[in-house]
Amino acid sequence: MLRKKLTLTSGEPIRLRLDLAYDGTEFAGWACQPGWRTVQEELEGALATALRFDRPLKTVCAGRTDAGVHARGQVAHVDVPSETVGLDRLVDRLNGLLPSDIAVKRVSVAHDGFDARLAAISRRYRYFVVDRLSRRDPTSRRFTWQWREVLDPRRMNEAALGLLGLHDFAAYCRARPEATTIRNLQRLECRRGEGDMVVVDVAADAFCHSLVRSLVGALVAVGSGRRPTSWPVELLAARRRSSVVQVAPAQGLFLEAVNYPPAAQYASQTERARALRSCDG
Repeated sequence: MLRKKLTLTSGEPIRLRLDLAYDGTEFAGWACQPGWRTVQEELEGALATALRFDRPLKTVCAGRTDAGVHARGQVAHVDVPSETVGLDRLVDRLNGLLPSDIAVKRVSVAHDGFDARLAAISRRYRYFVVDRLSRRDPTSRRFTWQWREVLDPRRMNEAALGLLGLHDFAAYCRARPEATTIRNLQRLECRRGEGDMVVVDVAADAFCHSLVRSLVGALVAVGSGRRPTSWPVELLAARRRSSVVQVAPAQGLFLEAVNYPPAAQYASQTERARALRSCDG
């Protein structure tokens, strides 16, 4: 959190890193969309007001979350125009302006070469499934998938092993023009968590559209015994989107963290990411 007074001289632009969290229930996702309430629009409006600009300030986030998806570890950056600004108490000012379902946790001056999206080396998501109806909690329904059958995390982990590594995940992604579906899946693990719900941890260099929720849907089909443990890998090998893959509901998904390399590697990582893909995760 910035507390020290920071004043910039005219002509000296600055890039700020913002760490934030939000309840995605009432949002149509991160990205601005005409006629819809989005996280980006709310944040950019608050930034403009807090920094006394007469227009919204363009933000770039690490992961463009879909409608209904939550975040505890979202990262964004914003370039403040070449004007003198004071950044003391900016976190408090932003949180005073933002609605209660968004919170800015930290604002810092970004190191040279930082790009919230392209400099990231991995994103980590977590998905929550309540699979025992006797323990269903109505107060958690906005943040969990309430599944009707008991799941076996052991079977789910067995099925997940063949999905790890660098693959073309076209079978699990919604295609976007000129965007690659090749991703490096670094982690896919299932376990019993607090409240005896099933927790799925997923990490990758980046995520194409609906990838996490499609992976969870496939693993839940295995965990409930509806599909064999070999099925998710068989789908992967097909390399084409299949309607048999159930996309898990948005409300159980959280963006937990975004990881970056050491500051000295920001610029090189950004160039690598730009050359390899259009990162849409």
